Amino acid sequence: MTNPTPAGALAGRREWTALGVLMLPLLLVSMDVSVLYFAIPAISADLEPSGTQQLWIFDIYAFVLAGLLMTMGSLGDRIGRRRLLLIGAVAFSAASLVAAYAHSAEMLIAARAVLGLGGATLMPSTMALIRTMFTDSGQRAKAIGIWSGMMTAGIALGSVMSGVLVQYFWWGSVFLVNLPAMALLLVLGPILLPESKDPAPGRFDWPSVPLSMAAVLPVVYGLKEIPSEGWNVRYVVSITVGLLFAALFVHRQRTAANPMISPALFRGHGFAPAVVLNLISAFGMMGSAVFTTQYLQSVLGKSALEAALWALLPSVPIGMVAPVTTSLVQKGVNRAHVVTAGFAIAACGYGLLTFAGTDSLWLVLTACAVLASGIVMVISQMTDLALGAVPTERAGSASSLLETGTEFGGALGMAVLGSIGTAVYRHEMPASAPDAARETLGGALAVADRVPGLATTAREAFTSGMQGAAIAGAVLLALAAGLAALTLRSVEVRKETREPAPQSEPEPQPEKSLA
Repeated sequence: MTNPTPAGALAGRREWTALGVLMLPLLLVSMDVSVLYFAIPAISADLEPSGTQQLWIFDIYAFVLAGLLMTMGSLGDRIGRRRLLLIGAVAFSAASLVAAYAHSAEMLIAARAVLGLGGATLMPSTMALIRTMFTDSGQRAKAIGIWSGMMTAGIALGSVMSGVLVQYFWWGSVFLVNLPAMALLLVLGPILLPESKDPAPGRFDWPSVPLSMAAVLPVVYGLKEIPSEGWNVRYVVSITVGLLFAALFVHRQRTAANPMISPALFRGHGFAPAVVLNLISAFGMMGSAVFTTQYLQSVLGKSALEAALWALLPSVPIGMVAPVTTSLVQKGVNRAHVVTAGFAIAACGYGLLTFAGTDSLWLVLTACAVLASGIVMVISQMTDLALGAVPTERAGSASSLLETGTEFGGALGMAVLGSIGTAVYRHEMPASAPDAARETLGGALAVADRVPGLATTAREAFTSGMQGAAIAGAVLLALAAGLAALTLRSVEVRKETREPAPQSEPEPQPEKSLA
């Protein structure tokens, strides 16, 4: 009942039902990225956090999630992915309960940190269990397509759900909504989900834990702050420090007897290109979100809830894109052609954004739908390629690398495209405008009643900034299409029904010191 599916065997009703169970934690973890969008005013009125505390309430979840992904993926390979998933579900449920009834900002920040820890256990575990349950390449591709669509939908749904819940209940309800789904996972998980782990994982490499966090957290922190604060020296130093620790982390993985992330993963057929192209796709997706959410609210004047409801429309075609993409590949269309087309379609989405004016609701929504559809085509195929390229016993580590790359790519997209848009905005604003108005559109609207015509000028400048960032995004994704065509041309799609599952390669031995 709990054994993994034999290699190449077709999954049955139990496995597909178990996939539905796995979608519960995935949906909740992705929703928690955006669930505070509409709850924060009520939280501010009740808990009265300082400006710094309010930022930490928002950001601590993503920071802890990103910092612990690699650790938890490796840990799941050692103690069992189902066990780690259930442990994470307990932690996520307990933290949700504490967050809902938090009576201070410090208590809410701590609860959000534990939510991030729980999320770090859930994300790689769900993907690794899919690799375990669906060993047939065709079925696995379909399952990963569902996984990709659910993750994208969760981010869009989180903001809308928070708006509805806060309107009719108190702000703690945005956390309590996690409990029924997690309870269902804890009941059905032990029955439906197989246990799987690396049969010979070696000793856990504890020094890699702080090294991985020191590599990821400063870089993600710097990249997340740059769009709003600019290229401040503090953030540049933070990114530099993170990159130095990243170099130390890589050296540790290359020389340790039992590394947290085995270098052998990157010798898997197609794994390295999949990680890189997945990172670029996250760059494209999150880079656009910096502008489109502000455009709906600050340029078009929609309320927060109205903007969130409108933002749901582009996610409608996403649910159809991944299955269609999977079907095309299974019918013999070369994966390289599909991924190249995905990047090209996403680039066209950015191209549409370059034509947006200050009253272009449907054009912007169409651009977002085209962009997201192209990106989901890429993500679904790159996730399938990466998981199919590694042995089952290392699926957790492979999944965590993909997710960490997604976090990096998203933060980098927001930083780079956000900076381009901000630079264009400031260039377009007249020198006579107040300093606050020259910094951000929000600052301009706050003082617009004192300066005639300032609101119109600021909205036009912001739209110009969005157009400039869209040009950069379109160029990058067009280059990514070319990169995909080159790197994936030689990558053959593994058919596990015709060839054995990839075997573990021997770990590199540590270099001997002369001392």
